[in-house]
Amino acid sequence: MTIEPNSPVTIPFGDLSRQYRSIAGDIDAAIKRVLDRGWFILGEEVESFEREFAAYVGVRHAVGVGSGTEAIHLALIAAGVSPGDEVATAANTCVPTVSAITFAGAAPALVDVCERSFNMDPSKLEAAITSRTKAILPVHLYGQAADLDPILEIGRRRGIPVIEDVAQGHGATYRGKKLGAYGLAAAFSFYPSKNLGAFGDGGAVVTDDDEIADRLRRLRNYGEERRYFHTTKGFNSRLDEIQAAVLRVKLERLEDWNSRRREIAAIYNQGITNPRILKPAEMESGTHNYHLYVVRCERRDDLRTHLGSMGVGSLIHYPIPVHLQKAYSELGQARGSFPISERCSDEVLSLPMFPELSDDEALQVVNAVNSF
Repeated sequence: MTIEPNSPVTIPFGDLSRQYRSIAGDIDAAIKRVLDRGWFILGEEVESFEREFAAYVGVRHAVGVGSGTEAIHLALIAAGVSPGDEVATAANTCVPTVSAITFAGAAPALVDVCERSFNMDPSKLEAAITSRTKAILPVHLYGQAADLDPILEIGRRRGIPVIEDVAQGHGATYRGKKLGAYGLAAAFSFYPSKNLGAFGDGGAVVTDDDEIADRLRRLRNYGEERRYFHTTKGFNSRLDEIQAAVLRVKLERLEDWNSRRREIAAIYNQGITNPRILKPAEMESGTHNYHLYVVRCERRDDLRTHLGSMGVGSLIHYPIPVHLQKAYSELGQARGSFPISERCSDEVLSLPMFPELSDDEALQVVNAVNSF
């Protein structure tokens, strides 16, 4: 197929409508079940999804909340983070990670990342820890596990809990266990484009700690211990019944969808030979779920323009690191503070990646990249 320059995108970066069409009958039946029942907040669907998702991750508890950002926010509060504290996290994360930290009244203490994995560099973590550090928040960026063993060891030695940000890591593993099963707690997002995505906002916190789970259930629902009895100050952050019903349908298919993402990644890995393109590395310690397939190119913007001219969609995740965002200027960290995060932000480009992408479409992406 010949695509004329400046033609519209024919291979989208993502297409959620394809996924819906493939499971429409089950999705429609699940939503109808909720509508027929007439109970829309914290009911049977949420309880069932929480049990099923906890079992999937391999932990004792899952607590459904209103979004992935709220999952981090409430997990930090449940772990004892309070105003004036600091939370150590990766410098190249998406802004919602640090938004959640500031929601808790704390300040982000940023850590530069590893060149190969895009994730927090454990060798640079201790330098960011102070007497005010009350949590460590590694981010499993793009669906690849951060190197958790040294991070957890530092947390144990310093008496600082580790909270995993698994917003992009559904089903990915580290040393044989699924992400989310390592820290004191872990936060998941169910934003529609995630590997496990709802039809709106949604999130969950998972934990093996009974006390943390109890705190989270109170925090998400105004601090209620039981109806109209409030034992702590809380929030309104509840996963609704319709989203839980949708997620239950999708959870049954998540492993297959992740396998398909890995097949597409294999097509890219084997097919892309352009020496200007640096392909993502998969760490030996775990399995990547390829929420995103992110390449690096020194002429990233030119590459994106070229792909667009060939009808291939792409996105940049993320063009500005946290410390250079205007909203976080109070951190006082100028360009040069986190050189690897900055270089990644200047060079990264995400190629089309979703389970319904065909082999033929993936090969067309390969050809477009190689022709740059």
